[in-house]
Amino acid sequence: MKRMQALVICVFCFSPHPLRAEGATSVPVTRPVHTYSIVARDSVTGEIGVAVQSHWFSVGTVVSWAEAGVGAVATQSLAEVTYGPLGLELMRSGKTAPQALASLLAGDPQREVRQVAMVDALGNVAVHTGSKCIAEAGHRRGKQYSVQANLMEKNTVWDAMARAYERTQGDLAQKLLAALDAAQAEGGDIRGKQSAAILIVSAKSTGRPWADRVVDLRVDDNAEPVREIRRLVDVHRAYEHMNEGDEKLALNDVDGAMGEYAAAAKMMPNNVEVKYWAAITMITVGREKEAMPYFREVFAKDRSWVEVTKRLPASGLLPDDPGLMEKILGAAPMKKR
Repeated sequence: MKRMQALVICVFCFSPHPLRAEGATSVPVTRPVHTYSIVARDSVTGEIGVAVQSHWFSVGTVVSWAEAGVGAVATQSLAEVTYGPLGLELMRSGKTAPQALASLLAGDPQREVRQVAMVDALGNVAVHTGSKCIAEAGHRRGKQYSVQANLMEKNTVWDAMARAYERTQGDLAQKLLAALDAAQAEGGDIRGKQSAAILIVSAKSTGRPWADRVVDLRVDDNAEPVREIRRLVDVHRAYEHMNEGDEKLALNDVDGAMGEYAAAAKMMPNNVEVKYWAAITMITVGREKEAMPYFREVFAKDRSWVEVTKRLPASGLLPDDPGLMEKILGAAPMKKR
């Protein structure tokens, strides 16, 4: 995840009612949910991301929408959920973010209670805050980014998010999280906190949506959702080091792989599984000296990994070598009588 430079930050309320054709009878929106969120595109890498927090259960399933090589949408403030998939569909067909948003707003008789932000794959940004969004509500758009919020404690939330985004150095996830932190520090959702989510997709589509998701994490119900989503992002980074280690090992860059595994272990010192699989990989390439301390630590903390180890040769994850198995299991502490 490289630094990202196009962004939309949003705060919202939502309703589950589908978008209706113009002139159709509308159903009153009765479920206000507000939040702050950010949608962004990295002008260097092209990665596109959405991060959101709200006092609403499982906010990530409503607000955040993104597709690799297409764009991202945040739909909120008595939100019309279908702005997400329809907005992506319009951008996929060639419309810019402003054109896609204008098209959807034109057919929405309840557009004045909506708050929607979109960014396309070229960094074009569009944002709408309806005149009937619950105060405090507003938005600010800068170069390749926009911030919006509604039902906030203060009318300074969106400006605080924008400043945090612009001033934060680092990759896309770091900048998205900085915006969420700034919103909360400014008072955030007047009702409090409950859920958060972050979604980052690749610059170009591979045709495999699951492979295009760079980060896809949710906290559906937590007293400190932003803090928890930040923790999960850190865990995600550790596993990225593990994956990078595996890739380097496949290229016979053993020393590079060892460095990646060490970085993952350092980031998650209490996670025995990360250290266990790193040790398995090390010992299969003949790095016994580096592997054995990991095995000793893992087995000392949880003897269930001893049994796991015994099962690996049958699955081809360890050589069927009794001598090697004896060495590995010899790292386990003696059972107490």
